[in-house]
Amino acid sequence: MKWSDRLYLIILSCLLVFLSGAGMATGSEILVSAALSLKAPFEEMGRLFEAKTGTKVIFNFGASGMLQRQIEGGAPSDIFASASPKEMDSLESGGFLIKGTRSNFAGNSIVLIVPSQYRLRIGSFEDLRKKEVRRIAIGNPATVPAGKYAEEVLKSSGLWETLKDRIVLCENVRQVMDYTARNEVDAGIVFRTDAGNSKDIEIISEAPEQSHKPVLYVIAAIKGPGHDRPAKEFISLLMSDEGRKILKKYGFRNIKNN
Repeated sequence: MKWSDRLYLIILSCLLVFLSGAGMATGSEILVSAALSLKAPFEEMGRLFEAKTGTKVIFNFGASGMLQRQIEGGAPSDIFASASPKEMDSLESGGFLIKGTRSNFAGNSIVLIVPSQYRLRIGSFEDLRKKEVRRIAIGNPATVPAGKYAEEVLKSSGLWETLKDRIVLCENVRQVMDYTARNEVDAGIVFRTDAGNSKDIEIISEAPEQSHKPVLYVIAAIKGPGHDRPAKEFISLLMSDEGRKILKKYGFRNIKNN
């Protein structure tokens, strides 16, 4: 056999091995697009799922509205977990969800935060009216559920018109937290689970439940990638007692699925 023929066979063999391995890797992975506020519990959930099934979980965390638009634009995703029903409603109406996989799985609350080394006296949402409060960070209501809930709280309490020129819109709840922790704003409005473990911020007040729509986290499997079975298994784990314990550990409320 000529050396050129041997070289051809070697290259072909290597290529087949590579393609076989790549196919196996693709088949044993799922991609989960999830609201940034779910990062800590979902990463723990992912490790548990991998240990139980051998299927690797890859996460894409971000603002729920941004993730929704990515999926609508054709970005691959096996699962979507949103911090409000609005984004999931849009995907469902567009035919992106696998029928029967949508579930509400957790609740949360909205809180007012200030830097831990704060000098202004703020004890409630009403105190945001004070002239010395100049900058208030919230997520962009168009894409960030926490920001939409914050807008609802401020409008229901009659504060929105007074404060709208002082509002700093952020890309996600993490940015709200960072601005507040660095004293770049006087206050911020986020989910309680985001603020609960930070040493750099202080929770001042929790918004009354009647001041905003119920905070519901929603999950569903997405059509297309071809990983229906592991996607459904991940959702089942999330909805199980083990999954609920993990969510509760990070401060999320257990709710009855509708």
